[in-house]
Amino acid sequence: MKLPRLIITAPGSGTGKTMITCGILQALKKRGLNVSSFKCGPDYIDPMFHREAIGVNSYNLDSFLCGRNGVRELLLKNGKEADIAIIEGVMGYYDGLAGISVQASAYDIADLTDTPSVLVMDCRGVSVSIVPYIQGFLNYRKNSHIHGVILNRLSPAMYGRMKQMIETQTGITVYGYVPVIKEGTLDSRYLGLKLPHEVEGLRQRLEHLAETMEETLDLDGLIELAVQASPEKLDSQTEERTIEKQRTDPAGQDYRELRIGLAKDEAFCFVYQDNLDLIKSWNVTLVPFSPIHDQMLPDDLDGLLLYGGYPELYAKELSENAGMRMQIKDMLECGMPCMAECGGFMYLQQEIQNEEGECFAMAGVLPGKSYHTSSLKRFGYITLKEGTVFGQEVGEIPAHEFHYYDSEMCGEAFRADKPLSVRSWRCMMSTDTLLAGYPHIHYYGNPRILQAYLDACRKWKKKEERRDKNEARRKEPERIDRSNKAN
Repeated sequence: MKLPRLIITAPGSGTGKTMITCGILQALKKRGLNVSSFKCGPDYIDPMFHREAIGVNSYNLDSFLCGRNGVRELLLKNGKEADIAIIEGVMGYYDGLAGISVQASAYDIADLTDTPSVLVMDCRGVSVSIVPYIQGFLNYRKNSHIHGVILNRLSPAMYGRMKQMIETQTGITVYGYVPVIKEGTLDSRYLGLKLPHEVEGLRQRLEHLAETMEETLDLDGLIELAVQASPEKLDSQTEERTIEKQRTDPAGQDYRELRIGLAKDEAFCFVYQDNLDLIKSWNVTLVPFSPIHDQMLPDDLDGLLLYGGYPELYAKELSENAGMRMQIKDMLECGMPCMAECGGFMYLQQEIQNEEGECFAMAGVLPGKSYHTSSLKRFGYITLKEGTVFGQEVGEIPAHEFHYYDSEMCGEAFRADKPLSVRSWRCMMSTDTLLAGYPHIHYYGNPRILQAYLDACRKWKKKEERRDKNEARRKEPERIDRSNKAN
């Protein structure tokens, strides 16, 4: 399969790669190209900017969460209709597992997929020194996959001389520059960028970015570089992709009658699009609802999905919607299956205490209180071991944690092992009808999790159908008796 593609990466965080990626995506879309975008690593927010602000499909590529073959599978699946795929890097180009490995880094994705990379270089306060900086990245690996650079925050007056110096002394191409654009900056909070709907005038900012980059970047050259990406690394995995397809196939199980409630609003917005796509591919109907705005759950649900987000920012609104909280509590205590991650887990507990120390009542399905802390807790990749999912053995589960909030009761159902480390801890709450905790899970890393959940949902559905039939049988004599009396 021929898929033109590029990775936009950087030596480290804070260099402007998200802003430049968004500007390039917007500029390519304005040219009429069908663009797919991707984000290296587990981040939720950057793909939301790609998807919601610019209107292009966006997905994650994570070799730890999804596996090496899973990365190729997802790139092919989600890029098959695109004219070009733009992949945004994560952290610094070589930064991977445990801070000591290139695994799960942007470089790892470039190497797995043989994708050309372009470094975004921050030019604030630097001139000649940028050359050895670039040379270090080129020489760190035998094949760095780095084919060019973009010079960010550079004065137009300096560009010609900097371009000539870099190209002469490094042998790679400079694909233009981006001047300082104050209105192009994107504000952050503790989990990354603020959400797209919170950025004032975002669409206008992106339009301005695209117009600027049409003038200052060599977009034609970037497209040409993307077209040169070899299809061989992807197409050579035919047999492995077949194995991957078998691994993510529900083995003939019929889930088409299931209706799953999906929490989706300002508070619950962190979800991997590939997770939703996989659920839909198994003929399950997802029914979105809002724990903030809706008074009741949708009718005839067979399970609930409560993914992550910012429930702490909307704790007052969530708490005031008592009807929704009480109904969710009643349904889950009756046995309706539920998966809840991070923010969803916090919502199921008794209380959330915000940064100001105010406590707000939540659903109360689970014991404990979630509370704000001053630093990241148990940050990074983990492997979940020694537990069961909806009563089933599913093997090890690759996962990721990224949260400033913590809980009095995080659970004991699994042991979380840090990769390339001796550190571990207990976490997660797991029963035959519930899986809840801080870790985020990508189903391509272990699709048996999803199958175990849907099996539980199907059991619940059959139980409810039997209950409804028994209730109908019980009421039938009463109905006949009333009918006879009426006649």
